[in-house]
Amino acid sequence: MKNNKKQLVIIGSSSNARLAKFYFDTDSDREVVAFAVNRDYIKEATFEGLPVVALEDLSVHYPPDSYDAFVAVGYNQMNKVREKLYNEAKNIGYLLINYISSRCTFLSQFPVGDNCFILEDNTIQPYVKIGNNVVLWSGNHIGHDVTIGDHCYITSQVVISGFVDVKPYCFLGVNATIRDAVTIAEATLVGAGAVIMKSTEEKGVYLPPRSTIFNKKSDEVVISS
Repeated sequence: MKNNKKQLVIIGSSSNARLAKFYFDTDSDREVVAFAVNRDYIKEATFEGLPVVALEDLSVHYPPDSYDAFVAVGYNQMNKVREKLYNEAKNIGYLLINYISSRCTFLSQFPVGDNCFILEDNTIQPYVKIGNNVVLWSGNHIGHDVTIGDHCYITSQVVISGFVDVKPYCFLGVNATIRDAVTIAEATLVGAGAVIMKSTEEKGVYLPPRSTIFNKKSDEVVISS
């Protein structure tokens, strides 16, 4: 049977790229055919059974008029590494596509930017606007009228209440909670479990209290049913 899937090159060769390949292969109309990284970072000729080529030579092997691309790297340097590769791929001429899980509840009437990675069990309510190069890992609640700027990374089980404005380059850790009608300033880092009740400062780091160890062992604690 002929494979009618459009062919795709993933930029990156880490666990993010491996997961992106899985999602595109199993839940999209794209077939991943190769990976690309900067020449200095090539460690092996193949990754996940596919060729790895130098990003500098990508257009020779997989020209942008025949192949699309997706940048699959993490949040290093507050998403600036992913932004750099995103801009390089666009400058070469690639169409950077999105992955939006078929298991995501997407209710917004606004189109998503490009090179976005939106995984399963996200709830995206009406009037939400999502920029370019945004990652929404699994299981988040994005409330109505929220704006998420370019190059943001939102991990898992994050709750963003209505009318929140998330500026570019932000990172929101697992189980973070953002109250309604606040602004998350550019390059804010919100740690896992943090609760944000007012607008943040640019490049601010917000961490919750840490758990402490109890002075008894677990078998010394009485747990009632």
